[in-house]
Amino acid sequence: MTLEAFADTIVPGEKRAPDDRAIAGAAAGGGAVIAGAVALLETPAAGIAAGLDDLTRMLNDHASAYAADRGIELDGSVPPFVSLAYADRIALVHALTSPGHPEKDGWVALALFSNMAFDTGAHLPTAEAIAADHPGLVAMGFAKPDPDGLWRFPAYSYGRPLARLHPDTTPSGSPA
Repeated sequence: MTLEAFADTIVPGEKRAPDDRAIAGAAAGGGAVIAGAVALLETPAAGIAAGLDDLTRMLNDHASAYAADRGIELDGSVPPFVSLAYADRIALVHALTSPGHPEKDGWVALALFSNMAFDTGAHLPTAEAIAADHPGLVAMGFAKPDPDGLWRFPAYSYGRPLARLHPDTTPSGSPA
């Protein structure tokens, strides 16, 4: 729940259900959580899975200290970071990721992976992410593949070919 709340602070989205506490509901559509931020963080390829329990504990410790400093009463039925109001989550994450914070690198890594999950669906094959209407790829207007699963671009992105085809190029696109 804590990691979901952190990811939602980085790329907010709408609640999955009215009683969703991790997602603050600060934006319409799917955010980092729906995009799979926690799944990406937990993949071995991300390189931080082994430290997630420590980062979660530290984030909740920071949230408890933040709340105590401001006289905010936390709801003990959820982790401290999840209990914070969205504006307070933003303020705390801002402090943790600011230059000079001794733990900045860890928090920036979590933020980057939250963004990466939304922007690319890096933990999923692209065709699978698109078929599942991955929220980040949908928001960016990422093109769907042709019915055979391959991407072809009949119109060049610049509206014209970037170079003339070499005369010895074969029909498959290989050099002669």
